[in-house]
Amino acid sequence: MYQQMIFVNLAVNDLDASKKFYTELGYALNDQFSDENTASVVISDTIVAMLHTKPRYAEFTKKEIADATRTSEVLLALSAESRAKVDELVDRAVAAGGSVTGETQDQGFMYGRAFDDLDGHTWEVVWMDPAAVEG
Repeated sequence: MYQQMIFVNLAVNDLDASKKFYTELGYALNDQFSDENTASVVISDTIVAMLHTKPRYAEFTKKEIADATRTSEVLLALSAESRAKVDELVDRAVAAGGSVTGETQDQGFMYGRAFDDLDGHTWEVVWMDPAAVEG
């Protein structure tokens, strides 16, 4: 069966700093699709974050590039396999220079936290009890 992929394209201020940030979260860079203006960050087999310098990002749109530290265009959400994995990823993000955003959401069957990366892009990390999903 065909596995559809998602490529999340983000404008960043400092490509080298952003590459360091995402590799400190445990993600790998795909050098085949990276150059001095773009970094391909492999989050999973079907999710890739494409980090672009602002001039490169501007090649793909005629719209103004949002300043994610002041405005929100999108909330990115990743699943996690456990509550502990939610905490682990958010804690790694903070240790790598990101910041916690919002409040911890704990509804028993669902647990989530969020962080902003170096450029203010918000990433939510959520675990949901598989039994709750089935029921």
